[in-house]
Amino acid sequence: MKTVLPLLFLGISLQAADWPQFRGPNGEARSDDAAVPLKWSATDSMKWKLALPGPGSSSPIVSGNKVILTCFSGHKDNGDVSGLVRHVVCADKATGKLLWQKDYPAGSPEDPSQGMIMEHGYASNTPVTNGKNVFVHLGKGGVVALDMDGKELWKAPTGKESNMRRWGSAGSPILWKNLVIINASDEAQSLIAFDTATGKVAWKQTAGLLDLSFGSPRLLKRKSGAEDLVFAAPSELWGLNPETGKLRWYVETGLTGNVSPDAVFAGDLICVFGGYPSIGRIGVKLSENNKGEIVWRDNNSTYVPTPVVHGKNIYWVSDQGFANAIDAASGKALYKERLGGGSTGRGKGKPFYASQVIVGDKVYAVSRRQGTFVIAAKPTFEVLATNIIEGDDTDFNATPAVSDGCLFLRSNKALYCVGK
Repeated sequence: MKTVLPLLFLGISLQAADWPQFRGPNGEARSDDAAVPLKWSATDSMKWKLALPGPGSSSPIVSGNKVILTCFSGHKDNGDVSGLVRHVVCADKATGKLLWQKDYPAGSPEDPSQGMIMEHGYASNTPVTNGKNVFVHLGKGGVVALDMDGKELWKAPTGKESNMRRWGSAGSPILWKNLVIINASDEAQSLIAFDTATGKVAWKQTAGLLDLSFGSPRLLKRKSGAEDLVFAAPSELWGLNPETGKLRWYVETGLTGNVSPDAVFAGDLICVFGGYPSIGRIGVKLSENNKGEIVWRDNNSTYVPTPVVHGKNIYWVSDQGFANAIDAASGKALYKERLGGGSTGRGKGKPFYASQVIVGDKVYAVSRRQGTFVIAAKPTFEVLATNIIEGDDTDFNATPAVSDGCLFLRSNKALYCVGK
């Protein structure tokens, strides 16, 4: 019998209320904050609202008294992006007051603002912070390090290429010790690690297989003490040495085409979702000698949103609008139910783009145009609340952040703080 090594999550030293990266601390998309409201509207449990300089699919992050996110502007409907500007916006967490804004003109050829890229736009990479500085991937604009007052510390290129479909960049950076690790699959078909103090390249892992890899890396620590950088690429799951970028292990997943969701960890399993044109999901166990075994496989999956783990189960709402729950150990489906009306009613796009988060024993699922659904995190399907912010008819594409009893939501025109 193979010995299976438990997976442990890695973190960095931050305040307890911080939400420092995409999907929060350790990328788990989890909070135990009991004060987060169950119900809200544009007037009820709405602490503040901040108008944004443009749209974006990146999530807000929270560090201390600051909320930071990215936006873009200057594109035209005819595909012209000669005036494209990316913005880094910082707001006061308590009041929503704009504290600072940094503007970065694109300055290089960008993918035209037509077709699939406009599903998410040019500000889809969520920043990451260590509590002292913030690191932002600007796509073809490179990676920039700022202090918490908005002063630029360094800037470095990540590449100027485009993926084969010209869908742009989406994966978010993560931190490991003194490195910020970037998914530059669109810009350079590479994963690149930069020194957080200097911006110098520590390592670069390039592979043609990285084309159309839109997810974010994850970090796990195994019982042996080994720390793995886990990344889901089309058709393969990788485990890299985060210090060097060298491949330690890989598993052929069969999820081809492109992969958008991040890998998720459930007990002793690494679970991978996605693929195109057909989607699927697998559960992988690693033995002590780095041999991967696929213990379950199914084609009921998600194309864009990343699932969440709660207890023994995995929950997600697919981009097509189906709420799902499965038993993590066996992969067995517990339910699959239509959530909301399905279509956005716009003649294009998917009804869900954001990933879900767990707050206590509830799944918060942000739809694009039909509000935020709150679902009981249990084996039977139950919608506890549906919350719509009246007066905002733009897309809500971003995964929310949670901090100090508040839920931070962003649409294509505003950042909202929901709290009692």
